[in-house]
Amino acid sequence: MSLNRRNFLSRTVAAAAVAVPGSGLLLIELARARPPDEAASSRQRWGLLIDVDQCVDGCSACVEACFIENGVYGHGRPATDAQWIRKVTVKDKQTGFTQSFPVMCQHCEYPPCVDVCPTGASFRRADGIVLVDKHTCIGCRYCMMACPYKARSFLHEDAHDQKPYAPRGKGTVESCTLCVHRVDTDRIPACAEACKEQGHEAILFGDLKDPDSEISQRLAARPSTQIRSNLNLNTGVRYQGL
Repeated sequence: MSLNRRNFLSRTVAAAAVAVPGSGLLLIELARARPPDEAASSRQRWGLLIDVDQCVDGCSACVEACFIENGVYGHGRPATDAQWIRKVTVKDKQTGFTQSFPVMCQHCEYPPCVDVCPTGASFRRADGIVLVDKHTCIGCRYCMMACPYKARSFLHEDAHDQKPYAPRGKGTVESCTLCVHRVDTDRIPACAEACKEQGHEAILFGDLKDPDSEISQRLAARPSTQIRSNLNLNTGVRYQGL
């Protein structure tokens, strides 16, 4: 991409707000999921705690809830279908012990996807949620290559029946938004809600900066780990029992 095109894109986004067809809402505002006069605050850092011991093998309630909530659907092509969240199974080669747990965007404090993005489409909010601005994403997929968690997908197909709060666009990259539209209205992400409704309670959402929050107290009470902790990304998603 030439420098002139890059400048054009950034100036266009800064100068004009483009409406989502038929919605009457601004895509840039939706991507940041807060009204213009209310900024995300660094007083919070939103995150998830996954208790692998409570995650039931074969259960996909979190995946289904995410896809329904955000209007993500497949086309029968696993290699290219979007995966905002997925269940993975790991096996100890020596003992044969297996574990199943969900993996999604880890909402890193130092996100590699943001570092490599040439247009600034990948960004991290002050409260720790990592998002993609669909207006400035040019589909270069550098962020997909940089993500060590394979948490981002490229939308190859036309998007239909979109949710007004979760805009999607062919030729852009997307990933778990931590259900930012829910978070900003004091609700928990769809995956955590669905898991709780199933009685498994393997996914806990909360403020990692609040020492009195349930997530902080559970992290203080039991050891936890980060996937690829050696990268020192300080992820917002932690795992216990892994």
